Amino acid sequence: MDQNTSGAEPGHEVPDELARCAMVIESAVEHLLKENHPPLAIASALLGGSLGLLARTMDKETILKILESAAGSVRAGDVHASASAENSAKNEKA
Repeated sequence: MDQNTSGAEPGHEVPDELARCAMVIESAVEHLLKENHPPLAIASALLGGSLGLLARTMDKETILKILESAAGSVRAGDVHASASAENSAKNEKA
């Protein structure tokens, strides 16, 4: 699968810069999981770091819109559907 489209919906290309950042984060998450850190601790640290970065670079209203969009994706089931598809793809490779 091309790095520009991995994890993207058909017809929605992921910019190279975003794909590279995502690969680095995914690698860090895999490393932490291999060290047996709890997933909740990893996710909390990532979320806290992300919010800190957003706070340094954006206004409060923009951050709230991003969080509302993320919450909407969770409510709609998009997040879990994406995770299931990713797990299926990893299982096929194994």
